[in-house]
Amino acid sequence: MTTSENAPAWPDLKPTALLVLADGTVLEGFGLGAEGQAVGEVCFNTAMTGYEEILTDPSYAGQIITFTFPHIGNVGTNEEDIETVNMAATPGARGVILRSAITNPSNYRATRHLDQWLKARGIIGLSGIDTRALTALIRNKGMPNAVIAHSREGRFDLHGLKEEAREWPGLEGMDLVPMVTSGQRFTWDETPWSWDKGFGKQSDPQFNVVAIDYGIKRNILRLLAGVGCKVTVVPATTSAEDILGMKPDGVFLSNGPGDPAATGKYAVPVIQKVIESGTPTFGICLGHQMLGLAVGAKTKKMHQGHHGANHPVKDETTGKVEITSMNHGFAVDQATLPKGATQTHISLFDGSNCGIALDGKPVFSVQYHPEASPGPRDSHYLFQRFADLMRAKKSA
Repeated sequence: MTTSENAPAWPDLKPTALLVLADGTVLEGFGLGAEGQAVGEVCFNTAMTGYEEILTDPSYAGQIITFTFPHIGNVGTNEEDIETVNMAATPGARGVILRSAITNPSNYRATRHLDQWLKARGIIGLSGIDTRALTALIRNKGMPNAVIAHSREGRFDLHGLKEEAREWPGLEGMDLVPMVTSGQRFTWDETPWSWDKGFGKQSDPQFNVVAIDYGIKRNILRLLAGVGCKVTVVPATTSAEDILGMKPDGVFLSNGPGDPAATGKYAVPVIQKVIESGTPTFGICLGHQMLGLAVGAKTKKMHQGHHGANHPVKDETTGKVEITSMNHGFAVDQATLPKGATQTHISLFDGSNCGIALDGKPVFSVQYHPEASPGPRDSHYLFQRFADLMRAKKSA
């Protein structure tokens, strides 16, 4: 590299994005995506693929995602991999942190550069920081509250950003479901994607399923339709009387963001009435946590959470170990599970609860994301398990 006599050998690039932690730590980088600022909880995700599905998962509302894989954006984005159902809602993650700058997309399915996609969805991004060091900080100290800010001119009110990060109360006690749930009832018949064919359509349903939307993902609905369900999605605040009045063969409790104890104030009484009715019930993630609350267990905030597409889980009913996709910062405390609620799955990373079933009742749930979007398909069998419970109930 040649330089003039007065020019520096290396350019002193001005930071255009900041991550300001609640303890006052400031990380400087380069902005991407939308301009502005957003406050949230910083977590890390270890998945190497599926960033579009992750960034549109409503369960990430209130969070800023740090990707541990350095090269994010290299396959671009498309309109098929979006997981948000309620397009008018908050898009999921409040911000994204990357190690490397986004490269031009190289994939036959790509329709848009990730940077343009982030701008269109209002998601603030930051690149050029040591994500390994940030991940180590989260592992040691837990998930911090922070503000992510992006300004092309590099102008920031640092005092104001520090104050906002310090004063944000965090996710404990926060009900975020109203930000992501659907505003009205609708039906779903799209089935899973297949190579060179795209998505299919359920034209001959065998089961009538009501899905309570706490922040539901598209691929969950597709897999329900794929095992023969006509799915009616209802808002999170729908009453048990309205749900059971639809005479469902099964009820699904969806994933979602925030503290399950806060959402459970209005969701748990509904779930308890559904259980009492004897209707087959299946819950995922937030739905799993609130099912635990409904039977008398407690939930707890996790130190660093589980976020990734490579988490080993053991199904204690079969002895099978499956690799799963996970995204949660709260968990059911297995020590508080009451008699009549059996632990069915455990994390092989830390032994935390990952599934329960109610003894003698057609009711079960899992903490992880068996819809595999992103992630492996090891756990697709759970949707068939739900269908089998509905079939047995109808036969009886």
